[in-house]
Amino acid sequence: MAAACGKKGALLYPDMLVPAAPTAVTAQQSGSVVKLQFTVPDKDRTGKALQGLAGVKISRLVAEADQKEVCKSCMTDYQLLRTLYLDPLQADTQRFGNQLIHFDSDVSAGKSYSYSIVPFAASGVDGAASTVSTVRVVSPFPAPDLKIESFPTEVKLQVIFQPLISGRLLGFNLYRSSDTAARSFQPLNKEMVKGNEYIDAALERKVKYHYRARALLTTALGDTAESLESNDVEGMLKDDE
Repeated sequence: MAAACGKKGALLYPDMLVPAAPTAVTAQQSGSVVKLQFTVPDKDRTGKALQGLAGVKISRLVAEADQKEVCKSCMTDYQLLRTLYLDPLQADTQRFGNQLIHFDSDVSAGKSYSYSIVPFAASGVDGAASTVSTVRVVSPFPAPDLKIESFPTEVKLQVIFQPLISGRLLGFNLYRSSDTAARSFQPLNKEMVKGNEYIDAALERKVKYHYRARALLTTALGDTAESLESNDVEGMLKDDE
């Protein structure tokens, strides 16, 4: 009979077989709410493909915005804000590949919000916690004004924003929807729009599109925030003349 070689593989501890931590976690003020973005894991802590990810648990620490002695790594001070199941997602959350965007509307100006996200498997086992992301909420910035002009092959959007008393204007984000595509939490523009005009040429004929804009600004506290949402404008490709 052939004898076993006696070699053993590396030991895999149970705590390494759980979901890895969510990554790319950002919390940003958007109007009067906080937009929380993160990437859910597709691997366990050993680096192997993850099976059966059921959702994430979002925990939050609330403090005064100017409060200095806050231990953001002391997880015992966090409270569970939301348990999000990936299927089905609720109306305040959207998924884009492995990225999730969730809106936290229970926030107030003058307070600081720190978020930690823990994934969990269908078996109920929790994975590794994400890094903490913090945002300091201020009074919402006013909405820009949006205008649209239609052409045979594109539409041109013009954003008008009044001078600020506080904060610094960085640029704009544009959001699009249509009769065939629901309103998206993700901006239409891949990069921040730095000018006040934007050309959208990725359009289908005979489809009416709706657009809204938000200004991107630096707050007096040094954070980046989106303004309130602009008016809704609609347009479609014009027929060739």
